[in-house]
Amino acid sequence: MDYDRPVPPLIVSIQRLSPNATLPAYATPGAAGMDLAAAIDDPVVLEPGRTALVPCGFAIALPHGFEAQVRPRSGLAAKHGVTVLNAPGTIDCDYRGEVKAILINHGSEPFTIAPGMRVAQMVVAAVEQVVWAPADTLPDTVRADGGFGHTGH
Repeated sequence: MDYDRPVPPLIVSIQRLSPNATLPAYATPGAAGMDLAAAIDDPVVLEPGRTALVPCGFAIALPHGFEAQVRPRSGLAAKHGVTVLNAPGTIDCDYRGEVKAILINHGSEPFTIAPGMRVAQMVVAAVEQVVWAPADTLPDTVRADGGFGHTGH
């Protein structure tokens, strides 16, 4: 496998919905996620234990077979306890509304979301839809039905 050969990029249509929108972008060449910024006019104070639906100011048209996942930014989570509530939030390929991040403040102090602040990240990934094949039995595995901590700590 040639790891130096660039993979052609996936082309995704994007529509700016707000003059305050910062289009998603990769911070480094090896980044998996693109930063999402708050497309808001004024700062929003997120009190401890509270949530906020933060608009990002754009909509996208993903190709069939792809999704976008809205994920937390590790720095906000580690330093302030602010994360994406439904992580990862899924944006389906047929959704055409504004991309937003549902943030929650798990910290002990109010957190101020400033206009243009990077509040989440978005990863675009391939997905498959399945067709269920009803079966009377399933193939055996070593694990079988063990789950919920069955392998120890």
